[in-house]
Amino acid sequence: MAMGKTFSSVSFIFLLYLLASESLPADAAVKRYQFDIQVKNVSRLCHAKPIVTVNGMFPGPTIYAREGDRVLINVTNHAQYNMSIHWHGLKQFRNGWADGLAYITQCPIQSGHTYTYDFNVTGQRGTLWWHAHIFWLRATVYGAIVLMPKQGTPFPFPQPYRENNIILGEWWNNDVEEIVKQGNKLGLPPNTSDAHTINGKPGPLFPCSEKRRTRKDLSLLRIINAALNDELFFAVAGHNMTVVEIDAVYTKPFTTQAILIAPGQTTNVLIQANQAPGRYFMAARPFMDAPLTVDNKTVTAILQYKGIPNTVLPVLPQLPLPNDTAFALSYNAKLRSLNSPLYPTNVPLKVDRHLFYTIGLGINQCATCLNGTQLTASLNNITFVMPRTGLLQAHYFNIKGVFTTDFPDRPPKPFNYTGAPLTANLGTTLGTRLSKISFNSTVELVLQDTNLLTVESHPFHLHGYNFFIVGTGIGNYDPAKDPAKYNLVDPPERNTVGVPTGGWTAIRFRADNPGVWFMHCHLELHTGWGLKTAFVVENGKGPNLSILPPPKDLSPC
Repeated sequence: MAMGKTFSSVSFIFLLYLLASESLPADAAVKRYQFDIQVKNVSRLCHAKPIVTVNGMFPGPTIYAREGDRVLINVTNHAQYNMSIHWHGLKQFRNGWADGLAYITQCPIQSGHTYTYDFNVTGQRGTLWWHAHIFWLRATVYGAIVLMPKQGTPFPFPQPYRENNIILGEWWNNDVEEIVKQGNKLGLPPNTSDAHTINGKPGPLFPCSEKRRTRKDLSLLRIINAALNDELFFAVAGHNMTVVEIDAVYTKPFTTQAILIAPGQTTNVLIQANQAPGRYFMAARPFMDAPLTVDNKTVTAILQYKGIPNTVLPVLPQLPLPNDTAFALSYNAKLRSLNSPLYPTNVPLKVDRHLFYTIGLGINQCATCLNGTQLTASLNNITFVMPRTGLLQAHYFNIKGVFTTDFPDRPPKPFNYTGAPLTANLGTTLGTRLSKISFNSTVELVLQDTNLLTVESHPFHLHGYNFFIVGTGIGNYDPAKDPAKYNLVDPPERNTVGVPTGGWTAIRFRADNPGVWFMHCHLELHTGWGLKTAFVVENGKGPNLSILPPPKDLSPC
């Protein structure tokens, strides 16, 4: 079977090289991959430990395909943990069975079992990624997805000489699952990571680490934030970057010295190695503009011009300050969809369904926690409870008692959402409550951060869809004034959006993909606390507008 290439298996010399010719034969229509989930001993920061991997690789193999291809990925689980793998950003039209969410679209793949993900790449090209979608296993189980345009279709920007994946992640010296269990026992967040990583390595500023180098050319960097809990700034010393794509959607190009990328997001940038020959650090570190603890260490790799010896000291980039809200807001405001004749921006102008969801953190009583309380999270004051039967299975086979479709369109009690910190939960309840959406209806969802305990930025990911970010702001959303400021011409189109700290974001999408589609904060900490829900999008009328039948190897929970 065809196997994806990865750059984690080479040394930490950061080598850019061309991918397309060897990985994507022109006549290929079906791409097949074998993913073996297996435990491997890996050493970082002078600490060795067993981690869960795909094919023994960390990060895992890259999936290569073209727009229009069919992809079959056979996953065999040899590890002690149950497993599911999510193909983050692929729309999976009518095919939620391939979305890869444990207890949402499938029951997990048990140890010793196999499941085949079978999906088509329809109307998408660019950089996405895949990761485990159960427990905190995506700390080490992740990799890139590179979708090339149809054969003969050029990029809508200067053709790069070289391409490379830059996958940003986190590393814990101890077993992540045990760290999470300990935090849950205490009712507190688990310990933060010990380092950030680029392609699985912390970089030369850390002990027991290697180095990478690049060559001099116009290069396309496919940047992925696979970190579990940190938004990250990224920059290359002495070099500007031109942003040309976000979440596999082309953008109007703009030049910047640094980018901001939230967990779950991807960004493609062009970089020209046209500075004085030398060695330059590329670096990433967290953005956090709330009074919360993060792993604030900087990860680096080295851009090294050809012919420059390793004895030359690299130059560090000037990253924005960790709490630089102004840069974050300014950077996101520059993102615009390309909106060209070939790649139009079909933002819904008429809205059928208006939704308003508040994002809250809180404290619940916990008799089994050591300090008697437990941190929790909610949307519209509802903390989501994970089912033990897959939601898509329950919906498709009409299994009763698994979920309800009474998730409220707005919070039960309006309040000053971003005012003085509140310590109450305002009536938080538990439940597996979903929202039912009519097929092909247009939806506007406003996500409002709140100051329950504290404000914080939240990257929200919607499965099965892209959406348009038509508006954003700081403070409380004003339905009388803020819609007049919406961008309905060329708003950025994404699958993951960062709701600003103490602010709001408005997104729009057309519900033309029937199924059960998860929506959650992509901070793994908050997802575990219940900051998630799902939409049940009804079938359309017609044979090609309904959920596809389930695969034969779909197993019960």
